[in-house]
Amino acid sequence: MAASTGGSVDVEKLKREAAARALDDVRDGMKLGLGTGSTARHFVDLLGEKVRAGLKVICVPTSEATRAQAAQCGITLTTLDETPHLDLTVDGADEIDHDFNLIKGAGGALLREKIVASASSRMTVIADGSKWVARLGRFALPIEVDPFGLGATRAAIEGALARQGIKPDLTLRPGRDGGHYYVTDGGHWILDARCHQIDAAAALATALNAIPGVVEHGLFIGIASKVILAEPGGVRVLERPQGR
Repeated sequence: MAASTGGSVDVEKLKREAAARALDDVRDGMKLGLGTGSTARHFVDLLGEKVRAGLKVICVPTSEATRAQAAQCGITLTTLDETPHLDLTVDGADEIDHDFNLIKGAGGALLREKIVASASSRMTVIADGSKWVARLGRFALPIEVDPFGLGATRAAIEGALARQGIKPDLTLRPGRDGGHYYVTDGGHWILDARCHQIDAAAALATALNAIPGVVEHGLFIGIASKVILAEPGGVRVLERPQGR
């Protein structure tokens, strides 16, 4: 594997290798969900090459940024209103644990990403090997919230984290291009929770789901069916065992 200047691993090259392997599962006529983020961008680029070579697929993007990229690549787009069930979603992740649970949302598209992935028969996660962890939590957990009643919602989130043994450490994500707050495609804000270690991801997800002001959170529990990890020694393909 080639390395970047100075001998460090070329992470973008690894991401592209994972994206290229995911294309092996794409067949003519498929309905696909397209993820958001730096790794998903590689998949959309490579899929666009296949489409221009004659592959026929129809795709639902998970963000306005992905929509614009896919359209530029010549990929035919649809919506979940028109196409409510998809064959496969391919997306990246910020962290993946050994039970195939994920943290997602660094790109701010966690709500649409989860809706699209849940509408798919399968979800393939593509990542460089550094995203594979024994336990989630090193990466901040994004929590999408309604701006109304933010103080009360924040307090409820802090309580939910504390009950899971996590010291509450929440930061309102700053905006892009000088904006005061980050605003998602759905018009919501994001609180980033620095958890450091999440011992019971499913229990935390359930607790966050119960808070009225929480629109969605970046814990993807039991959704991913395959993980493709590109590492300096090669590409690993992992399938979630049946019943897990």
